[in-house]
Amino acid sequence: MATTLEILKSPALSGVSHGFFTRKGGASSGIFQGLNCGHGSSDQREIVMLNRTRVATAMHVAPEAMVGMNQTHSADVAVIDAVPDALPAVDALVTATPGLLLTVLTADCQPVLFADREAGVIGAAHAGWKGALNGVLEATLDAMEGLGAARGRITAVIGPCISQRAYEVGEDFMQTFLMEDDAYGRFFSGGPNGRPMFDLPSFGLYRLREAGVGEAEWIGRCTYSDPDRFYSYRRATHRGEADYGRLISVIGL
Repeated sequence: MATTLEILKSPALSGVSHGFFTRKGGASSGIFQGLNCGHGSSDQREIVMLNRTRVATAMHVAPEAMVGMNQTHSADVAVIDAVPDALPAVDALVTATPGLLLTVLTADCQPVLFADREAGVIGAAHAGWKGALNGVLEATLDAMEGLGAARGRITAVIGPCISQRAYEVGEDFMQTFLMEDDAYGRFFSGGPNGRPMFDLPSFGLYRLREAGVGEAEWIGRCTYSDPDRFYSYRRATHRGEADYGRLISVIGL
């Protein structure tokens, strides 16, 4: 059983402890093969804990220092100054407290890591289409400013997520965006089956840049298209699999 973890990093976050972990190097088996870090999956709890411990070790923190969320596709943010007793029901975390490792779980949605190095403020957000449309990225920036960050100094990096070539949606989905803003039509193109294809990471980058973030980038990895490296909810659905693993992305001070 492989134990070597694969951690994708962004040069834009150089000097900041962070990582977008792939599924490689974990202890899970079967459809969860690899580094499944999702307690919400039907994987064995002890195996998920082992995987999460490996992540903590790779990031040089104790497993108890990892702070997660009960993600609900909202625009809610929690300001963290200590490890909470229970997972907050939010989709973003921000902190200025050294020693904590903020974590986000995804399987096609965008994991977004934020840092204002000068202020010593970081954030982590779970941004699927619903959270991004409802403003979770902007809410994260607002919460970071509340801790002393300046959005013009903040770097935001979108990790592995589903790309446009794999994200076929319905006309009603597209209309939800167009009703918000006609300009959002730029994030849809015609697909091979005559249905719209949605560009989630480009939409995330647009929202971040419109909000005035200092630097924003996508790491350029598609979860759907690389099954050896990433879990994907949509791919699991298309394959008729009963469940799917969750990737973990982390950032710390």
